[in-house]
Amino acid sequence: MTRRLPARLAALAATLLVTLVIGMASACAQEAPAATIDPLPFKNHAQEVRFQKLTRQMRCLVCQDESLAASNAELAQQMRHIVFEQMQKGWTNQQIKDYFVARYSDYVLYKPPVKPSTWLLWFGPLVVLLLGAGAIVITVRRRRHGPPPTVPAADDDEW
Repeated sequence: MTRRLPARLAALAATLLVTLVIGMASACAQEAPAATIDPLPFKNHAQEVRFQKLTRQMRCLVCQDESLAASNAELAQQMRHIVFEQMQKGWTNQQIKDYFVARYSDYVLYKPPVKPSTWLLWFGPLVVLLLGAGAIVITVRRRRHGPPPTVPAADDDEW
C-alpha cells in the first residue's frame, strides 16, 4: 500500500499538470476582441492595416494576455501612439519592434526570438508536458507489473 500511494500521487499530479498546461494553452490561443482606440489619422488604408498587424504582434504589458491592439489600458494607448508616430517617421516594423524590445525586453513580443534567454519560454511547456507524460507512463508500467502475488501462509492447525 505504501508503494502505491506515491505512484497514485504522481499520476494525479501529472494529470493535473497536463490539464493545467492544456487549459493555459487554450486560454492563450483565444484572441480578445479589438479594443476601442483613439482614431488616428492614417494616410491610407494600407498604413492602418500595417498598424493593426504590428500592434497585434506586441503584448500589452499591463494586461499581459492581450495584444497591444486589443487592450484598453492607458499604457497600451500610449504605446499605440508611439507606434503610430514611428510609422509616420518612416520606421520599419523591425525598427519599431526593436525600439520596444530595447525598452521592455523580449516579453513585449508575442513571438520572441529563440535565444538562450527565451529557451524556457519556448521549450518550458514542452518539457513540463514530457515530464508529465513520463510520470504517467512510469505509473502505468508499475501498475501492470505490480508486486508478485503473495501465497497465503499455511496454518499449522490443518495438519
